[in-house]
Amino acid sequence: MDCNPYLKPWIQPHPNRRAGKGEIERPGKVENIRWQTRSTPPTEYENQLGDALETVFASGAATLPEVVARLNETGFRTGDGRTWTEENFQEEMRRLASK
Repeated sequence: MDCNPYLKPWIQPHPNRRAGKGEIERPGKVENIRWQTRSTPPTEYENQLGDALETVFASGAATLPEVVARLNETGFRTGDGRTWTEENFQEEMRRLASK
């Protein structure tokens, strides 16, 4: 399944205090966990951006300037073909987070 068909308003996870027994792991409970919630499957661009970011972070980039520089070095561009800047990277992350 590429998206969550049980869309409800986001809820915060409430882990159980006993180690290894958090609610997230409890089988059979349908819960709308915000990092698992999507109204649609990711686009090809979103998948490629995720792959590019994995490569960037694996190369050791840790700060925003390093991430932006490495994305540009790899040749991966914004959805509209521009090079990355700190500003448009932050705008894109905000846009994707609000989907």
